[in-house]
Amino acid sequence: MRNSSTPDAPDLALDAAVAHARRDDALAIRAEAKAAFHLRMRARGIQDLAVLRAFELVPREFFVPHRYLDLATRDLPLPIDCGQTLLEPWLVGRMIEALGVDRSHRLLEIGAGTGYATAILASLARDVIGIERFQSLALAAQARLTDLAIMNAVIAWGDGLAVPPQVELFDRIIVHGLLDAPTPLVERLANGGVLVCARSVGEGGSQHVVRIEKTGDETSVETAICPCRLQPIVAGIAAAL
Repeated sequence: MRNSSTPDAPDLALDAAVAHARRDDALAIRAEAKAAFHLRMRARGIQDLAVLRAFELVPREFFVPHRYLDLATRDLPLPIDCGQTLLEPWLVGRMIEALGVDRSHRLLEIGAGTGYATAILASLARDVIGIERFQSLALAAQARLTDLAIMNAVIAWGDGLAVPPQVELFDRIIVHGLLDAPTPLVERLANGGVLVCARSVGEGGSQHVVRIEKTGDETSVETAICPCRLQPIVAGIAAAL
């Protein structure tokens, strides 16, 4: 008599085939979503092929809270821990493109968040130092970089607006927030270096991403890149979290 609790070999083969088909479908859906994601980046003006390639290499879903995994390939800002926000990919891409990063550059990132932009920058620059004022965010972001075997970037808990003067000058600095007094950070750039941040424009609370190029010890050139809406960068480290 057949034991009804033991599936026949054809049943096992069918189950395996169905599971394999479901995996293939899931992979195809993810691939389509990723392709659409990058097409949207191009359609919104990101033209630098190295930047686009960097976005292809870094899985955003690895850096978003689990409850938002289904939105990881959408061009949306997403809430993260500590009341912070993971910026929409297009804006991250536009800011990184404005930096003009290459493999010779030593880069400072302020407001590292979950480490998403840090990972992208690490694929473009020689070295990246990310600073995050919330300790729990900094620890989790560094763990993600370690899991992805990213060796040329580190995320530290600290005050990004208080870089010690003895630290070597940077080639590039990116600030993921509103910074209306950028001069102290411009001073941390080597000549020819570039700072990208958000600044207030006129009245009414309007903001633009700006590119500030240091052209001499006391001179710089500022160029507006695109409108944005970012939180102000806060000095000091967070008292909690």
